[in-house]
Amino acid sequence: MLHIESLDEGLDVFKALSSELRIEIIKLLLRNKSMSMNEIAEELNITGGALTSHIKKLESCGIVSTTSESSGHGNRKQCSLTLDKILIEINEASEPENVFQTEIRVGHYSDYAVYPTCGLSSATKLIGEVDDTRYFAHPDRFDADILWFSKGYVEYLVPNFIPFNQKITRITISAELSSEAPGTNSNWPSDISFYINDVLLGIWTSPGDFGDSKGIFTPDWWFPNWNQYGLLKLLVINRHGTFIDGLKISSVNIDALDLDSSSKITFRMAVEENAAHVGGLTIFGKSFGNYSQDIKVGIGYTPIE
Repeated sequence: MLHIESLDEGLDVFKALSSELRIEIIKLLLRNKSMSMNEIAEELNITGGALTSHIKKLESCGIVSTTSESSGHGNRKQCSLTLDKILIEINEASEPENVFQTEIRVGHYSDYAVYPTCGLSSATKLIGEVDDTRYFAHPDRFDADILWFSKGYVEYLVPNFIPFNQKITRITISAELSSEAPGTNSNWPSDISFYINDVLLGIWTSPGDFGDSKGIFTPDWWFPNWNQYGLLKLLVINRHGTFIDGLKISSVNIDALDLDSSSKITFRMAVEENAAHVGGLTIFGKSFGNYSQDIKVGIGYTPIE
């Protein structure tokens, strides 16, 4: 998902989407997941040279990605979508706001309680044995770029390095998430709960554990019948409540959390035992899935009055 926080910020995306031909390219990739440049040009009845400029335009603003694959006649470029959703904020912020931004590695959790099926992996190898919860305490967990469990939670300590005498006015957290099914199952709902400092912010239901196609950044050695990619979700807590991808999920607002420059901030993602859908959780880091990122955090702040 692409989060555009102002109309000015989204100008390049709007220009890229202003072409009917580029919209047709996006529709083709939605239907086919991945296509070569030759296949797209043939489908649209245009030359490869004409197509290249359109692909570059979509690639420059993060809508499409291209990879080179070897074939019997040399290398060919494969195209695929990198976005499943674009969120545009039209209203300007009500007051000036500074933002501290950071990323948290998937394996850098500070607390956990997980149940099988479960496991962790770095970009190059599994960490310990799958379905053995002891390895969630292994020192190599700090290298993890993917983790999964059927129920329980992982909790992260969020770095809070905003300047002194500032109050926190907004927190944004984005992460690539999915359910955790034995093997994979795109129809495997799971209720994922989000907490800050033990306050329940709300629940998002993941629709499934996706394995229908290889994740764009998932390593080649990864097992084909295991989790391949997730959905990029944006959690926002501001003065109006808590939102997922722009949709309000609760009335818990940033003022209720009472956070400032001296506050310790913990962020927990959980699948509760008593949830309506106990379908597990998978968290993807920058070496897995369709988005090359860890858990991104933005903290908006203004001076304390």
